[in-house]
Amino acid sequence: MSRIALITGASSGIGKATAEAFANIGIDLILCGRRQDRLDELAAELAQYVKTTTLLFDVRDYATVSQAIGTLPEDWKAIDILVNNAGNAHGLSAIQDGDVADWDAMIDGNVQGLLYVSKAVITGMVERGRGHIVNLSSVAGKQTYANGAVYCASKKAVEAISEGMRLDLTQHGIKVTNIAPGAVETEFSLVRFKGDENRAAKVYEGFDPLLAEDIANAVVYAVNAPARVTIADLTIYASAQSAPTIIHRK
Repeated sequence: MSRIALITGASSGIGKATAEAFANIGIDLILCGRRQDRLDELAAELAQYVKTTTLLFDVRDYATVSQAIGTLPEDWKAIDILVNNAGNAHGLSAIQDGDVADWDAMIDGNVQGLLYVSKAVITGMVERGRGHIVNLSSVAGKQTYANGAVYCASKKAVEAISEGMRLDLTQHGIKVTNIAPGAVETEFSLVRFKGDENRAAKVYEGFDPLLAEDIANAVVYAVNAPARVTIADLTIYASAQSAPTIIHRK
């Protein structure tokens, strides 16, 4: 029997790469995001390999999340793998200069959104006595950096939630994996800098950044580990990176 994975933020970046990697190993896909056109395009592309369906919602809206996941057809309800990938960074400024709207977006998306989706999926996993949750944190959750206090706080929260999930859910046969990527070249910096392409591009200049596929490969490794193995926590840096803001550029 093939497994079913629900992936948030599946329309781009790490989420999209994870969907593609899962399709390559025969995992059926519930692709979730806020851009229906991109979800439809990805679903059609991967449908030649596995069964696919899409859910359109913003993880920050609990009512919509609960309704969308709750109304999945019966043959999609037994979710084996949840990849909490949706998240964001907004702005890069000292705490005294921070934009409250940016703070709300990060806390709501990175923390509350992860909890909302997890709440909608975990009950079924507990009932079935099996499952695997993969939470995408960040190296910002390992070490706070200047001008990123709220983003770092939101990712430290993901780390704490992952740890707490493991404490609560292991007894129910549910594995929990926390993956903390370093500098990955995706749309992340373009969002952080509000569409400023020049500023976003500079983040990845002078070194070889991680690719979304590198993180997707780690997710596949975690979910394919033997039943006796739990990959609890995995930190992934680019080879030129030694800390969140220390990158050795050429």
